[in-house]
Amino acid sequence: MVTLEELEKNINTCKEKIEAALIRANRKDKVILVGATKTQPKELIQMIQEHKLLDVVGENHVQEIVEKYETGDKLTWHMIGQLQSNKVKYIIDKVALIHSLDRESLAQEIQKQATKHNKVMDCLIEINMGSEITKGGIDKTELFNFMQMLQKYPAIRIRGLMSVLPNLQDRQALKQMYIELNALYEELKIKADKNHQIDILSCGMTNDYEMAIEYGGSNMVRLGRVLFGERNYGGTING
Repeated sequence: MVTLEELEKNINTCKEKIEAALIRANRKDKVILVGATKTQPKELIQMIQEHKLLDVVGENHVQEIVEKYETGDKLTWHMIGQLQSNKVKYIIDKVALIHSLDRESLAQEIQKQATKHNKVMDCLIEINMGSEITKGGIDKTELFNFMQMLQKYPAIRIRGLMSVLPNLQDRQALKQMYIELNALYEELKIKADKNHQIDILSCGMTNDYEMAIEYGGSNMVRLGRVLFGERNYGGTING
């Protein structure tokens, strides 16, 4: 596991790079840094909370949220990975934001569980910008039909978009995808009805977060390896 000194250094370095990307983009707003703690041990969560290193952590798997939640009960938790409908009930009272809403069956279950807890669940719609069959997310052409469908589910409040872009060697092609994603987000801000609050564009990970900020207009990045080192697949947590 990364040491406290290493983690502090990594976080500060990333924050400096985030600020530099904002300056290059001539932006005055802020970027929320989500620590992607997939496969990392509870001790890391405890370190983050005790030393107030991050405000927000995100998990890819429901089981990891359930197992780590009490250790980091003062942190804000996000569900950033693909979410099975039958597991919504385990996290509905624990997470502040679901990043991966991409199908009606999931919307139905979020509506059901949020209603049980008398809450409105903040969600991001996941967009599959690269049309990759191995990744979740709706096709970008389906966004506004999807938003129309969500009118049936008043316990869901859409806060914006999330995307995991392809790991391309062609940086120019990646830049163009980020520009397209940002245009879609800006259009959504204009077209979404008053029941939603479009203010989050979650994109950018270890390999591309600076580009996501500079060209994609990202205001939420999900960073794991660059903060915490390689993932601990040999630990006790199972995905």
